[in-house]
Amino acid sequence: MGDFWLDLTVAFGETFQMVSIATLCAIVGGLPLGLLIFVTDRNLFWQNRAVYLSSTILVNIIRSIPFVILLVLLLPLTQILLGNTIGPVAASVPMSVAAMAFYARLVDSALREVDPGIVEAAEAFGASPMRIIATVLLPEAKAGLLRGLTITLVSLIGYSAMAGILGGGGVGDLAIRFGYYRYETQVMVVTVVALVILVQVVQMLGDWFAKRADKRDRR
Repeated sequence: MGDFWLDLTVAFGETFQMVSIATLCAIVGGLPLGLLIFVTDRNLFWQNRAVYLSSTILVNIIRSIPFVILLVLLLPLTQILLGNTIGPVAASVPMSVAAMAFYARLVDSALREVDPGIVEAAEAFGASPMRIIATVLLPEAKAGLLRGLTITLVSLIGYSAMAGILGGGGVGDLAIRFGYYRYETQVMVVTVVALVILVQVVQMLGDWFAKRADKRDRR
């Protein structure tokens, strides 16, 4: 059992690596993409129907593909980028693609909750589009953006477990190798409990940060 705890520690390290890379990509890629979808929609300062439709269709296509299938579909891309398709870094490629599309839609939803009157007031004062984005939209939507990031993180933990099916490593791989193939039920129970605790911690921290960022809770 001592070897199992060592394997569990290594597996959590791999899971953390996958989730961290995908989360960073979600922020770097998903936030601008969601912002692009929002500002190119109708009645906004950068209205562009072609850009809006192409970006929102791309996001919807990626989100409509089950993650296990996306893992297989992106194997050639992973091979081109990294030269291999095994390990946590390789698994983070499809996870990052899924995370960017998932978070982009949540960013768009969070921005739509911002009071349009605030944006109109900023435009009336002559603020440039970039200034409105930086000083009005993003600050006002901060709580929603943090909640969306928390949801994305929780989803990525689940994705990382699925990535173990195709040699991605992590807790999912450990559960399959020991709990399923070797019929060691206690291993499966331990890994499930560990994942539940991890998700609970992430959700609690995300809710705490979002509550602190929500201006409505301070009024």
